[in-house]
Amino acid sequence: MAHIRQLDPSASPLDHFGSELRFWRETEGLSQPQLGEKLFCTASLIGQIETAHKVPTRDFAERLDAAFGTSGSFGRLVGLVLRSQLPSWFQEIAGLEAKATYISVYEAQVVYGLLQTEAYARAVLGVTQQDKVDERVAARLDRQRVLDRSNPPALWIVLSEAALRNQVGGREVMWNQLAHLLSFRNRDDVNIQVVPFTVGAHHGLPGTFTLMRFEDDPDIVYTEDFIQGHATANPEANKAGSLRYAHLQATALSVEESAAMISRVMEESYGEHVGPGGRGLA
Repeated sequence: MAHIRQLDPSASPLDHFGSELRFWRETEGLSQPQLGEKLFCTASLIGQIETAHKVPTRDFAERLDAAFGTSGSFGRLVGLVLRSQLPSWFQEIAGLEAKATYISVYEAQVVYGLLQTEAYARAVLGVTQQDKVDERVAARLDRQRVLDRSNPPALWIVLSEAALRNQVGGREVMWNQLAHLLSFRNRDDVNIQVVPFTVGAHHGLPGTFTLMRFEDDPDIVYTEDFIQGHATANPEANKAGSLRYAHLQATALSVEESAAMISRVMEESYGEHVGPGGRGLA
């Protein structure tokens, strides 16, 4: 008889998910190949997730709920699984991000995570850590679901022109990333401004930072260094961060001018990689 790895459901969200998957599969009297046929995936994938060797996607979780009639249980659990793939120091910040009513971000070098395409996120996350890139990308994309809920946070992004010019992932990836930024033009709750290089010295030179406001909790200022992130509800820090952000908004191009600049950068720097239908070409 083959050895079956026994999971401790309390060990981690991933172990809990695998244990629940095995429980429901066996309760329904299905083998791994039989369940794979129902879910249009391989038996190997079922086995890897059941033994906590692979992180499930949200699509996989939703197909499980449909197959077992579990009323969204796997869909709710997979959110915890994906969040657990974030760096431990960032998991609390992701929770705050999901609760915020207003998020203001200044990004000095890259596009903000909630607005990244999958390919761009993969290129960014693959720079510092080559292992578990798929899992980390899935976790980042899952964070973006906050923008699709019925009451999304108001999001105001100020980007340095460097974020448009840094060729993250290559020209095709960048063209599609900038096109993705432009896709938010018709949303009142998402505003994007760009600080052009021609401004020179400005209040964003010390680096990236985020301000978050909440319905019932104190405002938060969040910054990162190359090791971890730092969040504070200190009133003086919030006042300083809000003042710095106001200066950045005043310095940056307007939302309309910023969209025009993004379009120009797409055409000038990446336009030769645009094919019929507006899709980037390799």
